[in-house]
Amino acid sequence: MGQCGITSSKTVLVFLNLIFWGAAGILCYVGAYVFITYDDYDHFFEDVYTLIPAVVIIAVGALLFIIGLIGCCATIRESRCGLATFVIILLLVFVTEVVVVVLGYVYRAKVENEVDRSIQKVYKTYNGTNPDAASRAIDYVQRQLHCCGIHNYSDWENTDWFKETKNQSVPLSCCKETASSCNGSLAHPADLYAEGCEALVVKKLQEIMMHVIWAALAFAAIQLLGMLCASIVLCRRSRDPAYELLITGGTYA
Repeated sequence: MGQCGITSSKTVLVFLNLIFWGAAGILCYVGAYVFITYDDYDHFFEDVYTLIPAVVIIAVGALLFIIGLIGCCATIRESRCGLATFVIILLLVFVTEVVVVVLGYVYRAKVENEVDRSIQKVYKTYNGTNPDAASRAIDYVQRQLHCCGIHNYSDWENTDWFKETKNQSVPLSCCKETASSCNGSLAHPADLYAEGCEALVVKKLQEIMMHVIWAALAFAAIQLLGMLCASIVLCRRSRDPAYELLITGGTYA
């Protein structure tokens, strides 16, 4: 009965090691996705420490490749030392993922204040005639998120660019995709996106952070199962004489 339990635990453990390799790829993908998306919105969120969870999750993903290799070798070779090392590394990574979840929630809560402070500055310096990186970022966000201005399109009336152009129009990036004849004129508000960008940028950044949090939670749960199975194999290997004899090829007297 004990031998059957050990075999089952070993089978699950080998399967989990294969999952670790898949998880490693997914975690690295999530981390890279955060970096790429942040690059599109970095002008609206100046706190680079927000990227810490993404950096950590990529590092954890890379480490999971190594953990999977150690776990497979230790399980197949019945190495007590290897399995113990496997459990310790999994525990350390589990703690790291808990830290990622905590950091994710902390920075997710800071997003709204950070965006509110930064977006005012970015819109104020907009230059549609000779656009710089920040101006291009505004146009990109307005097209991608289908928004206009900070709270609505009327916010453009308070910008230096609007006052300098004196043509009573907003950037063309405010035009709806369905409005083919739109030239940004405030005289035709139905052609413009009505929703402001601040709330949508906050929502987008918070969604990104939630991807990190859910990925960390999901694979932390898998690691707990891996630690449990490895611990079962270790404990029964130590306590079951029949199992020791099976491994060493010995016989009872």
